[in-house]
Amino acid sequence: MTSAIRTPVKLLDLEAQYQPLRAEILAAITRVCDSQRFILGPEVDALERELCAHLGVAHAITVSSGTDALLASFMSLGIGAGDEVITSTFSFFATAGCVSRVGATPVFVDIDPVTFNLDPELVRAAITTRTRAIVPVHLYGLCADMDPIATVAAEKGVPIVEDAAQAIGATYKSQQAGTIGTIGCFSFFPSKNLGAFGEGGLITTNDSTLASEIKLLRNHGAEPKYFHKRIGGNFRLDALQAAVLRVKLPHLERWTSMRQRNAERYQTLFASAGLPDRVVLPSTPADRRHIFNQYVIRVPERDRVRRFLDERGIGTEIYYPIPFHLQECFSSLGYGRGDFPHAEAAADSVLALPIYPELTIEQQRAVVAALADAVRS
Repeated sequence: MTSAIRTPVKLLDLEAQYQPLRAEILAAITRVCDSQRFILGPEVDALERELCAHLGVAHAITVSSGTDALLASFMSLGIGAGDEVITSTFSFFATAGCVSRVGATPVFVDIDPVTFNLDPELVRAAITTRTRAIVPVHLYGLCADMDPIATVAAEKGVPIVEDAAQAIGATYKSQQAGTIGTIGCFSFFPSKNLGAFGEGGLITTNDSTLASEIKLLRNHGAEPKYFHKRIGGNFRLDALQAAVLRVKLPHLERWTSMRQRNAERYQTLFASAGLPDRVVLPSTPADRRHIFNQYVIRVPERDRVRRFLDERGIGTEIYYPIPFHLQECFSSLGYGRGDFPHAEAAADSVLALPIYPELTIEQQRAVVAALADAVRS
């Protein structure tokens, strides 16, 4: 490994994905424009059927974003004021923010320091008579340890809402993320493994009653039009986004394999650079399939290392720098520094490196060479 390599590398290169599909995507967009059917309609219906088949789930209901997937899911379960929802303190803000938006109280638990996902034993300890849902987050594309979570949920009669925003295609003991609990929530934000050309999301369930309720809620609770059975929201997915996602969905498995290949390459390159003793690499339990929405390492002096990489033109990101329990907006919950030490340690040390499918081995060599120089400087 030579420190002379100074190739700039973006954290994510969406253009590299777009160019080979450009003609097909533009044709799909034109098809929608020619039809002048932009809200729900045949494109959305077709995408939902295709996602059902891809994920092996009875119902796939598209919505306007991953955030709205969580929000509509909590609404469909009747969660509100006086209720508690248990989730990880270490995730993207929507996980906890949507709990508060329906008037419920988020109850945070610490993470497993190896997988970054919530610790199942702490879930059991956090259950109270007010608990109305458990929200495991499949962070970075790796499923949480679902069996013990499912066991305590069944014992207590509490539904599981899987936050699978980063985990489409990930599996736990051969079960698809988002199909294990009562409800699964996905995001089609452009940076996701399956990304739209804007916002988009998905809710999955095998419960027909819940599916009907969610479909009602995503359209202002109206059935028929202008007759409102519930107070819902405008959670509909645009037909243009559905058309784009329909072009991309058949490529998802190949892109996932390319991300996994890149993760394996990093493993080899880090070993050649003599860095495993200085850098903690991602770890995948044997019973799970990691789809590497992010490739997240842990590194000492993270902020200094990140500045060094930025000067070399290496794109990185921190997912996430502040756990929920230390966010100002949740200060009224009474948590403080030291309450969840594993999450706090992760927030201080995690660093995401480029992992997108089209990443070349030359670019990965540049990333690892720059990181080696950073760690040793």
